[in-house]
Amino acid sequence: MSTHETNENPDKPSISLLNPNELQRFLSTLPTDAYRAVEGIMEWLNACSKVDLDGITRFGIVNALDEAAQSRVRALTQEYLYTPRLVKIEEARLWDIIHGFWYRIAEQYHRCLDSAGRKDNSSEQLKPDLPLVATRAIAALGAVIKWESFNYGAIPNDYWARLGKSYLLMEQEGNVRKTLPIYPAQGGVTSSLAEYLRVLFFQASSLNNLLPLEIELSDRLIAHLQPDFVFSAESSPQSVWWADAGKAIPPLRLAQLPKDMTQTLRFFHPGEAQIRLRVLEQEISRGGSVPTWVSQGEAVTTPTLLSVIEHLIAYWAPTPPQRQHERHHVKHQMVVLPGLVNAIVMVSPEFGGKPSGLPLESWIVENVSQGGFGVVVKDLQSDWIRVGALLVMQPGGEGNWLVGVVRRYQRISDNEAQVGIETLSKRIASVDVRPRADTPDAPATPGSPALWLQDDDPKGDIRFILPRGTFNAKESLEFDYNRRRIFLTPLKLLERGSDYEVATFHATVAAQKKD
Repeated sequence: MSTHETNENPDKPSISLLNPNELQRFLSTLPTDAYRAVEGIMEWLNACSKVDLDGITRFGIVNALDEAAQSRVRALTQEYLYTPRLVKIEEARLWDIIHGFWYRIAEQYHRCLDSAGRKDNSSEQLKPDLPLVATRAIAALGAVIKWESFNYGAIPNDYWARLGKSYLLMEQEGNVRKTLPIYPAQGGVTSSLAEYLRVLFFQASSLNNLLPLEIELSDRLIAHLQPDFVFSAESSPQSVWWADAGKAIPPLRLAQLPKDMTQTLRFFHPGEAQIRLRVLEQEISRGGSVPTWVSQGEAVTTPTLLSVIEHLIAYWAPTPPQRQHERHHVKHQMVVLPGLVNAIVMVSPEFGGKPSGLPLESWIVENVSQGGFGVVVKDLQSDWIRVGALLVMQPGGEGNWLVGVVRRYQRISDNEAQVGIETLSKRIASVDVRPRADTPDAPATPGSPALWLQDDDPKGDIRFILPRGTFNAKESLEFDYNRRRIFLTPLKLLERGSDYEVATFHATVAAQKKD
């Protein structure tokens, strides 16, 4: 029998789980490779889940495994969030191990809490550690919810029941605000209430239209601003959301009132955090650097952080952003292709509109508005579908090609997802842009293919979709169109995706070119 196996009787703990020397020997020989180390820790956690241990014994084992895993899980998380263009199979591998770790750790801490009400010596021994157990249980399940959000999955309702149960236990014990270092090596202090509020605000902030890194930055902002949040058993004119800690339901806006006024009902709003967030936005917009408590040693760009702050400010307001255009329910097919290169091919006259050999997909459009489409994607196999992905589409499989960006992505099951698409333009032209020549008679230099979004007012500024890395605020561009040279003065970078960027320019038409 290996040190991680349980006995044949599943109700009887294995010798390895009850032998502190076995555990210490395992922890002292953890591999240096973070992934393999967490894999080994998961084996021990899986063994713990199969046996009936008393609370103090389970906590002793899980606490040691959890603390040993933290630096490794943090390293794998950084790899997941910051590796440029992580291949899908590696992304899935990292997601599985990190999500699985947090799920199993949360489960084990909740089992420790379940044993707290027993009238035995073990429960009495565990009692001094209950604030730490509850705080870690809430934080770990919050991490599970965050990783589900990275993968745009639905959050099971029973998560909210488990979170509420841990919070209410500490409230009953009078320890809900007790501050403590959740992990000694990480520094700082928190509490069961702080972690519960962090998860509630995370869910209430409508993060399913952000990229994983943006979701992570949102969570860091929420954690930092949490002391300013207001949480109460009484509703007030400032209250924005409510949660029922005794029920298996997520937090909801007060636009949807609670059906029952229970003793476990709680109300919350951002308080002074909204003001602090606006101050941070102004400081960064005026040239301030990204705070170290946000970046945490990693490269975080100012535009990325500002877009996250703008999102939180909008969704923390008493009235959330409203849909700009009315939806109309429809039911038809739409041909879709991913990426800027395919979009350029589709709208270029020389390719005939629908060349063979490209990865055409057929999606089902369920609703349409002036601003875009709501679609259902069945038989999910494509690894490119994610928030921020550029696509070119042809509703009904005929007519003009449109260009859009995935703004919402929600997995319904392993094989089906709902996708919200914003249409960037219904009239597109493929052009070659190049650095502007020094003199009118200078020969044209090689350019880069780009898309001119022609829905814009021709007398105003115009937008282009360019290959990523093309836009330079200090470099003017030019292109030829209808026998004229058009000069482009850069104005603003609007958006950047994995293979593209959208920017606005001021256009000036030069004299007509001679034959």
